[in-house]
Amino acid sequence: MPIFRIMGGSRNSNAASHMTQQTGNNNAVRQADRRSVSRHQYPGQRLQQQQQQQPQQNATYTSPNEANQPNRMAGPNPAAAQNNPLVRGNNVPSSTPNPPGTSDAQLMLSMQASEVTRAGAYSVTRTSSGPAQVYRVTVPPGVRPGSEFTVHAGARRVRVRCPPNSRPGHSLQITLPPEPVTHNQLLKVAPLTCAEEDDAGGGAVKMTPEVQKVNQAATESGGVAQTFLVTIPPNIYPGMQFTVNVEGQRFMVTCPANAGPNMKVRIVPPTQREEPMAAPKTQVFEVTVPAGVRPNQPFTLMANGQRVLVTCPTNVAPGQKIRFQLPVQQVIGNIQLSYENESGGWCRTIRVKDLKFQWVRVQSKKEEQEGFLDDMEKFDFSKAAYVRKLSYLEGNDARMRTAKVDFVPANEAVVDSRLLHANKTLLSYADIANIQGKGLEDKIAWFQNITKQLMTTWENGHVKLVVRRHSLLQDSVDAVMSLGRDDMRKHWRIEFLGEPAIDAGGVTREWFQLVSEQLFDPDFGLWLSSVNNQMCMTINPASDISCPDDHLIYFRFLGRIMGRALFDRQLIKGHMVRHFYKHLLGWPITFEDLEAQDEEYYTSLKKFTTMEDLSMMCLDFTITEETMGVRRDVELIEGGNMKEVTAENLPQYLESNLRYRMLDRVKPQIRELMLGFFDIIPEPALTVFDPNELELTLCGLPTIEMDDWEGNTIYSGLYETSNKGKQRHKCVQWFWEVVRDDFDQEMKARLLQFVTGTSGVPTRGFSVLQGNDGNIKKFAIHGVNRAMYAFPRSHTCFNRIDLPNYSTKKELYEKLKAAITMSSVGFDME
Repeated sequence: MPIFRIMGGSRNSNAASHMTQQTGNNNAVRQADRRSVSRHQYPGQRLQQQQQQQPQQNATYTSPNEANQPNRMAGPNPAAAQNNPLVRGNNVPSSTPNPPGTSDAQLMLSMQASEVTRAGAYSVTRTSSGPAQVYRVTVPPGVRPGSEFTVHAGARRVRVRCPPNSRPGHSLQITLPPEPVTHNQLLKVAPLTCAEEDDAGGGAVKMTPEVQKVNQAATESGGVAQTFLVTIPPNIYPGMQFTVNVEGQRFMVTCPANAGPNMKVRIVPPTQREEPMAAPKTQVFEVTVPAGVRPNQPFTLMANGQRVLVTCPTNVAPGQKIRFQLPVQQVIGNIQLSYENESGGWCRTIRVKDLKFQWVRVQSKKEEQEGFLDDMEKFDFSKAAYVRKLSYLEGNDARMRTAKVDFVPANEAVVDSRLLHANKTLLSYADIANIQGKGLEDKIAWFQNITKQLMTTWENGHVKLVVRRHSLLQDSVDAVMSLGRDDMRKHWRIEFLGEPAIDAGGVTREWFQLVSEQLFDPDFGLWLSSVNNQMCMTINPASDISCPDDHLIYFRFLGRIMGRALFDRQLIKGHMVRHFYKHLLGWPITFEDLEAQDEEYYTSLKKFTTMEDLSMMCLDFTITEETMGVRRDVELIEGGNMKEVTAENLPQYLESNLRYRMLDRVKPQIRELMLGFFDIIPEPALTVFDPNELELTLCGLPTIEMDDWEGNTIYSGLYETSNKGKQRHKCVQWFWEVVRDDFDQEMKARLLQFVTGTSGVPTRGFSVLQGNDGNIKKFAIHGVNRAMYAFPRSHTCFNRIDLPNYSTKKELYEKLKAAITMSSVGFDME
């Protein structure tokens, strides 16, 4: 008689009564609801109260890789605990588990996960234990060989495929694997670690000496510190070895002398060895070194439609030919990443020596064709640009790394063009270059394909977030801040405690909307409406006053929510000012970004560049700010109150002002926002987006009422006669015909971004559109002669577009589309 081994594992059965629930300890999941907390009671305060209420021996702590460990160490700071020694691991070959045996019989096994009655984040895993179960079933009437039928085997309902030699009434013996058991383990909040002692506060604690040594050793070796907290298995004692799985790798760890079973050790894995890559197909290019280029000096050129950065060899002079190789890729046309159209600008190019992206500035079209770069050795107010730089450091808790943030010249900023995951290459420079010139939907589809490969499979564990509606934000912060970086890439299932709804997408969508809406609410104190656009939010520099104990926790939480929304293609309820999107993408910040935020401040700085005698201004390296009615002086550099501004140090003064207004003023908040975002999103995968595309992807395309937009537009310049009651200029008529009939929803949103700085539309419509002074500044079309410049230009401070008087509607369409998709969003056309 044939024996069928039945495999299963679907999630839809009624076998809950036959399952067991394993928890971290006896009180990890309790049947009583958590004590209600007010809106102004923050996660750190609740964690402290919980620790005071519980006996010390029952306090637990969770690391990213301990979801299946029943015992967890005590204390909120695992790195500082005496039973958390630091050891080093050794790689062991990874092995793929053999799948259970299969035959012609197939099973769809359903089970219902154990319910939980306490809000928080749960690491959910499924294991099988015990012997296989053998059942004898009868083929029902009407079943033909090869067809499936449903039978009950104990408490489980399974589907069996009738074998070819069986008929109705025949008895079959089926073998079921051990019944799966679902484990829900409650995770606890992980503390933040400040990178520098002066930054302690707001929910971040000082770095322990042990972790400082790890970070120092990594810095001295030129690498990035990375450690993991793992649990020593049962029956493992000092000197014995055991294996652990970390991010797709297996390591052999030796139990240290002061550790034992179920204790935590922080391991420092060896440097990962990249998978051998097949030699890519390359193409050889031969170019002539331009005149004026010195040995070891970089210059740019176009090769196969790509901008590349080449360094002149030491033994080559101008006029001589050199050869280099590039991977063969799809030709995407003469499109490059840059800022300006006519006068040159900042461009992200690829370095031939290591295929990493680097920002360079070309001087003009003519000089660009000759390969000249602006070395930026001399400060230029109109050209200067800076990029944030993140230097990652290990945190006290392995789940929460930290970083130092700096502002470096744009031409020193570098980002990888290759993404490795589990020792496999998910994307390379050629992949990025192929998708770079395509539309937003194509980019999003490509990005989603990358995230699918980063996502942990459901069978390898998922995360369940349980929250209560009456304390939605607090519960959500506690839950998300309990997760490690690997948990951030697991499947999430969100539940509202006490509600029977099944999360088929709607619950998750609602959760993202509600949580982000609360965080961006100006009344909460973390964000403020931008001065020049009420639809954009900027970080509140006084957030430490609004939320003194936990404001940094909220910004790390928001960064994680934004990253997860991008990961899952969800939307958030909050448009940020544009330079925050640039920080996330690593794009250059210029004085024009300062102008968009505070035109008056920008104008005053610009005037200093034309003044002959700065001494009459009595300037030093300080600025005066007023917070909550209290005025204080802020030093832009150390000892700034004793340093006078002169013509010689004016560039440093201007740079310090830009650095402070764009970064240092809210550096701790930006740092945590970016760290949370990069806890889930790999930076190389973001290089396909520009700031406007990132905003549209995170916030979605707006709903635009065209009659409201057109009815609340004013005209000036050559088109002044087009105002109400007067005859419209033909270009104005063409403009609205193009926007209404030829632009889709994405292009309309891009036009809004081009002119107003954001895709957001005021809730009361275009009649209340604001300018940079906070007053109503309606959408404006200013007519100019096309002899002045070929493409439309925008003034986001005034919500105005300068539209040349084109001779045909087709020309207007082509130039307008090129302006808003190339110049504004960061592309240039050769």
